[in-house]
Amino acid sequence: MKIFRRFIAFLILSILTQTGGIIYLINTTTFKWINEKTNNKWLASLVKLTTFLLLYCLATFLIVPILAKPLGRVRMPIRTTNHIRPATIWTCLLNRNYVRPVLRDMAFDVANQMATKYPGTTLNYLDCSFPFINGFPLFPHLSHNDSKKIDLSFCYNNIQGIETNEVPSAIGYGICEEPRPGEVNTAEDCGNRGFWQYNILRVIVPQGNKVNFTFNETKTKDLVELFASEDATGKIFIEPHLVKRLKLTSNKIRFHGCRAVRHDDHIHVQLK
Repeated sequence: MKIFRRFIAFLILSILTQTGGIIYLINTTTFKWINEKTNNKWLASLVKLTTFLLLYCLATFLIVPILAKPLGRVRMPIRTTNHIRPATIWTCLLNRNYVRPVLRDMAFDVANQMATKYPGTTLNYLDCSFPFINGFPLFPHLSHNDSKKIDLSFCYNNIQGIETNEVPSAIGYGICEEPRPGEVNTAEDCGNRGFWQYNILRVIVPQGNKVNFTFNETKTKDLVELFASEDATGKIFIEPHLVKRLKLTSNKIRFHGCRAVRHDDHIHVQLK
């Protein structure tokens, strides 16, 4: 039973963070020593958890970036740098913020251009890729497994109609810019065709904060067009009704398909 529990912990941590399972196994080597130091099971469990968290943070913020770099992956900034930042610190804590150097440089370039045109603007990035192993899935994404992809939040105004760098969703996903009457409703179409996962984030993410934000169409259009103008950009995914509404014409903008999730809550950019 102990081996089974450890295997499950290893599996879950690996799926969520890629490196967490290995760090957990390393941490188990301290368990015997901890058990010998105290007969209090609750205290022993607390110490084991604490040592894991310390090892995990040490690896995540100091060791993993060094090991990933020779493999062609670099970490997106964990705080505001060159006018871009993570929408949530969990992206960094879970190692979901690794990209190719050319993609990071491109994101910096676009962010700087946006800040020049819209002073005070900071872009928010969402999921990228894990630090190691091409093909290792970044759950729940179908792609994001080769460090060539990055998701970014839309641009918004606050409830007073003023441009803001904040985003309505605590995880960056799930609060959508719904189709208007007369616009194509891809989410409904995919749902009716049996692709239940297409709307899943819209269903599970709390929507209460949506009323405090309005979609900034002009600024978001400029953001998409700047990425589309970059030579290194291969594809951009955004929901079809927003492509039409924002009058986006680049042939790099594609429909992601019903097997993915809806993209009227973020922009997906990937390299060639």
